[in-house]
Amino acid sequence: MAFGTEELRVLRRALALALHPGPASAQDVQDCLHLAESVDEATREGARLRTFLLADLARYRAALPGTAAGYLTLMEEALGAGHRPVPDDMAALRALRGNPVAAALLDRCETLVEQDVRTRLARRCVPASRIGSRTRLTALPGGKPAERGAGDPASRPAQEPSRRDRPIPTPGEVFPPRRKPSAPPPSPDAPPRQLAAV
Repeated sequence: MAFGTEELRVLRRALALALHPGPASAQDVQDCLHLAESVDEATREGARLRTFLLADLARYRAALPGTAAGYLTLMEEALGAGHRPVPDDMAALRALRGNPVAAALLDRCETLVEQDVRTRLARRCVPASRIGSRTRLTALPGGKPAERGAGDPASRPAQEPSRRDRPIPTPGEVFPPRRKPSAPPPSPDAPPRQLAAV
């Protein structure tokens, strides 16, 4: 999409108003609305042209190999317009790979398909990566195992058994038996005690 000189002037004015809000004249407002309508119309027209282009591409692909030259031209134009190759495109280009233009387009399409696959896989792995990053933050080098697992519920049973898993203490453990007091030492005035014969 290309802007003319007048459209660029309006666009600069709109950006200035967005960055530095202030009173806008009625003419500025009208110019911005007109520019927005023009951009919307250009977007709609681009979408219509892309639809026609893809329809032509499908017709030429269905008529291969007799329409190879036209198909390759349309394929290159479609890729430039943002078209992502579909399996039928890949099969057609593989069948035409003896043509240097087709071989170059096939390499380009394979790169685009690989990028799309990586993007989809990255989106699916976002929750797992967030969990992994949280784990890595708690497992910093040099940290003590007890400190690393302090906030991790899975590590609590290894450090401290839960109440449900603790054995019930016996009365002897709760109330240990009292020791018998030791006998006081004999006083010097007390008569010597005789041991009974066994």
